[in-house]
Amino acid sequence: MQTVTLGNTGITVNKNGFGALPIQRISTEDAVKLARKAYEAGITFFDTARFYTDSEEKLGEAFAGMREKVYLATKTAASNAKEFWEQLETSLHNLQTDYIDIYQFHNPSFCPKLGDGTGLYEAMLEAKEQGKIRHIGITNHRLAVAEEAIESGLYETLQFPFCYLATEKDIALVEKCKEAGMGFIAMKALSGGLITNSAAAYAFEAQYDNVLPIWGVQREAELDEFISYIDNPPAMTKELSELIAHDRAELSGEFCRGCGYCMPCPAGIEINNCARMSLLLRRSPSELQLTPEVQEKMKKIENCLHCNKCKSKCPYGLDTPALLEKNYEDYKRVLSGEVSVR
Repeated sequence: MQTVTLGNTGITVNKNGFGALPIQRISTEDAVKLARKAYEAGITFFDTARFYTDSEEKLGEAFAGMREKVYLATKTAASNAKEFWEQLETSLHNLQTDYIDIYQFHNPSFCPKLGDGTGLYEAMLEAKEQGKIRHIGITNHRLAVAEEAIESGLYETLQFPFCYLATEKDIALVEKCKEAGMGFIAMKALSGGLITNSAAAYAFEAQYDNVLPIWGVQREAELDEFISYIDNPPAMTKELSELIAHDRAELSGEFCRGCGYCMPCPAGIEINNCARMSLLLRRSPSELQLTPEVQEKMKKIENCLHCNKCKSKCPYGLDTPALLEKNYEDYKRVLSGEVSVR
C-alpha cells in the first residue's frame, strides 16, 4: 500500500484521498455508504467544503461515533473574521466533531496573511489555539497565489489542481511545497472528468511522493477503481506513458477545467459544463451529452449577456464567452449530424 505524509503535519494516509464534492449530488444514504466503504478499504482522508452544499453533513453522518479514525479537511470562503467564525462553527456542527484536521481558505483571490486587514489569518490562528482546527491550509487555482502561500511560511498544506496535464510550473510548485515542508493535496486529478483513464491518472500522481490526490467520486464503481489501486497501484508503463502523451497533445492549450468559479451566470448558463462541451462529447459517451436536458442547457448560451463576469472570475484567464460560443457551434454541428463523435 502506498502512503503519503502531508509535509510537516504528521498526517500519513493512503495515496488515495476522498474528494467529497460530488456526494452533494446523491442521497445521504448513498453518500454515507460510499464514504464508509472507502474507509473500510483503507482510505482515511476526506476533503469537503462549506461551499459543497450538504457534503459536510453527509460526511458527519458517515463518521459519527468514529471521528478519530479519519482525517477531515474542509474549507471556508469567508471574507472577514465574522464570516470565518460562523462558517467554522457550521462546519463543526455539520461534521459532528469538535475539531477539523485541516481547515483551508477556499480559493481566495489573495493570500491571507497576518496584518492584511481582513482578520482572516488571525482568526485561523485563534481557532488553532482553541483546538478547533489542527492544521492551516489554503486551496487555489491561481499559480501566483499558490506561490505566495508557499513563500509566506504561514501554511501547512496547499491544495492545487494537479494531474497529468500539468505544466512545468505546476510541477515546480509541487517541488517547492516539498522543500518548504508543506503538504500538497492534488485536486482535479481527473481534470474534472476529462481524464478517463484512472490508472494513468494514479500512475502520474504516484511519481510524486509528497502529493496526495483526492478523487471526486459519486458512484460505487468509481470508488471501486481507486480501492483496487490500494493493493495493486498502477505503475507508469510505456502504454500509460503513451496514453498520457496523447491526451496532453489533445488537451493542450486553452480549455475549461470545469472548476465553477465563474458561476453563477446571470443568464442561467451552466458555464462549467457548457464551456467544455466539445471535449466532453469526445472524451465521454456522447449520448450522455445529447439528451433534451443538455440541449436545453446549451441553448441558454444564446442568451449570453456578454457581461464578461465569467471572464473576469476565471482563475485561468480564459475568454469564457468566446469558449461558450465556440462550444455551442460545435455542439450544434454534432446534433445535426454534420460532425460525428464516438
